[in-house]
Amino acid sequence: MNQTLYDLMDWASIEAVIYSEEDDPCNVLGPSVTAEGILIQSFDPCAVRMSVLVSGREYEMEKVEEGFFAALLKRKTIPSYLLKTIRENGETKVFKDPYAFAPLLGPEDTALINEGVCYDIDRKMGAHPMTVNGTEGVHFAVWAPNAVRVSIVGEFNGWDGRLLPMQRLGTSGIFALFVPGLQTGSVYKYEIKAKGGSVFLKADPYANAAQLRPENGSVVTDLSVYHWSDSEWMKSRPTDVSSCPMAVYQVHLGSFLRREDHSFCTYQELAKAILAHVLACGYTHVELLPVMEHPLDETYGFQTSGFYAPTARFGDPADFMAFVDLFHQNGIGVIADWSVSQFPSDDFSLGCFDGTCLYEHLDPRQGIHPVYGTRLFNYARPEVRNFLIGSALFWAGTYHIDGLRLDSVSSMLYLNYGRRDGQWIANRRGGNENLDAVEFFRDLNSVMKKEYPGCLMIAEENTGYPLVTGNVAGGGLGFDLKWDNGWMEDFLEYIQLDPIFRGPHHSKLIFSMQYHYSEKFLLALCHSQMTEGKGSMFAKMPGKTAGKMANLKASFGYWITHPGKKLLFMGQDFAQKREWKANGPLSWDEAKKPENMLLTACLKDLLKLYRQKKALYCLDDDPSGFEWINDFSANENMLVFLRKGETKEETLLVVLNFSALTYEKRKIGVPWPGKYKEIFNTDHVRYGGKGHTNPRVKNARKDECDDREWSIRITVPPLGMSLFSCTPSEQES
Repeated sequence: MNQTLYDLMDWASIEAVIYSEEDDPCNVLGPSVTAEGILIQSFDPCAVRMSVLVSGREYEMEKVEEGFFAALLKRKTIPSYLLKTIRENGETKVFKDPYAFAPLLGPEDTALINEGVCYDIDRKMGAHPMTVNGTEGVHFAVWAPNAVRVSIVGEFNGWDGRLLPMQRLGTSGIFALFVPGLQTGSVYKYEIKAKGGSVFLKADPYANAAQLRPENGSVVTDLSVYHWSDSEWMKSRPTDVSSCPMAVYQVHLGSFLRREDHSFCTYQELAKAILAHVLACGYTHVELLPVMEHPLDETYGFQTSGFYAPTARFGDPADFMAFVDLFHQNGIGVIADWSVSQFPSDDFSLGCFDGTCLYEHLDPRQGIHPVYGTRLFNYARPEVRNFLIGSALFWAGTYHIDGLRLDSVSSMLYLNYGRRDGQWIANRRGGNENLDAVEFFRDLNSVMKKEYPGCLMIAEENTGYPLVTGNVAGGGLGFDLKWDNGWMEDFLEYIQLDPIFRGPHHSKLIFSMQYHYSEKFLLALCHSQMTEGKGSMFAKMPGKTAGKMANLKASFGYWITHPGKKLLFMGQDFAQKREWKANGPLSWDEAKKPENMLLTACLKDLLKLYRQKKALYCLDDDPSGFEWINDFSANENMLVFLRKGETKEETLLVVLNFSALTYEKRKIGVPWPGKYKEIFNTDHVRYGGKGHTNPRVKNARKDECDDREWSIRITVPPLGMSLFSCTPSEQES
């Protein structure tokens, strides 16, 4: 080596590159301008020769150390050049130098990320195909502040972490590198060298796609290839569903349908099948159990590892875009479960990401889930909040998702959730409330309302935490809807009893209306109550098949007429007998049985009625939309109430009978004189009932009942629901 080149060498940095401890590779690798000319340095531990190609000329590089080469070009400006490597096995490779490209993330970008307010973070972090100065490649960025060194590895470089060390961007903790020539579809990971010397591989937290499990590498993906056709839907979807009908079909994609060989269907196959069912039944939305990437089928997706990637089980990101697009083109909204209460402890995932507890708390009393042994997010860290809020914005923006349902919000809100005394740490006020999670929810919902007002934010919270759907400015958490788990649990406990034992438990039917207007509720008959060991809705009903069907139809009648938006888990609308098992498809053969088809017909008509009658949805969150007529007939297992719309003519009278007795000529109090016409009866013969209906219009008589001046006499069906339209007389109206 000549003296001039020798004197230009930064031997300490060269040694750091050779021993894979350099976090500032751009300081030593790539081109640099010196007083003597343009210095170009490169490292490949398997190279025996390297050269620089400029404008058709080849300049031999000198070997400085084993695998480290340098060349000094007598030029004043950095030329466009290629590197040529001849490796020990004879392989020759010509490529553009990654270290000839300046970092694409500037100080403003990294400052916003560190402050937790970079709301287009999905475009900054992760792997993104792009063209830089006319050169196609992929830009990578990852947050690993405590790492000694981070490298990009994959088949493209033999998974050798010595070859593509990333550039640390100042004090931000972010590492980045543009790799020219890399193609979409490339599988990659980050090789991280931690303090202490341990070296390990991690999947990209911001990856837009991943390998099909059990593999767990990240996949370079171009999300711009799909062209949407749902502009009409996106423009017209409401920003407030309070006065809109909302009937949600909850689906687990992996067990809705399977192929004959028991393998998973594709997103396209599932979209067609689910959409056909949803349209036939009359739902307004579908809700998908977590479709984000996850390592284990058994978790149903609730232990998410890819917060920016749809699962590869059913196809690629473009396939999932087409899935959502098809529903939108047919007027159906798509809600996705978004599980940010925990993440898996798998080695490739977020846990101890850079050798330290980066995304989770260090103290296991705050960082380990007491029930599942999974990791808990550290919501106090701005970069973690940004990661999660960025994920929500990503699904709403990139995938046009119409709502996110947050699972297990209670476990996030309370520091002592699932823990005994001594197993948790109080907050700074000495209480058990997770103040960081509270602020996270408020930030999340505020940002979502600003950026995507048409994307619903829904909380599954079951402890009675106040103001979950309250306005953030008023001290609330800012969600649009909250699952009413109290109603679901009370009602399912009640309906499982034999009718002769239901009387003493009447309060379980009516208690929900004592708190209903404290939040904006969604009545969810959801997956968690239909899993193995708990039984399906059909199985929960007492009696033999006919009795079970009657109870189920009455249950659906109560569900539809009770204030609140609706959600029903798949399989329940055709009375599947067995509980839900995620390792196989629904029992679709049962859906074709005559008694099951009659049950489905009843539910279809209920859903149609629900969408048609404004009184059943337009004042869900307004006390003026509901009025008890009779909530005290416990011994008779009866309820009578009104659902009201914006006009008197929209009023509906609901009569529910959860006993097995028929009440002939039963006197029912009514709100005013006029005509009362039965418009629905779950006991109708067309639904497989016994036909205890009221075919003729009932004229109200001035005959006191239920503390009302006027009343009608009707036939009340056993285990049934009757619904009457209420037309006031001319003098009353």
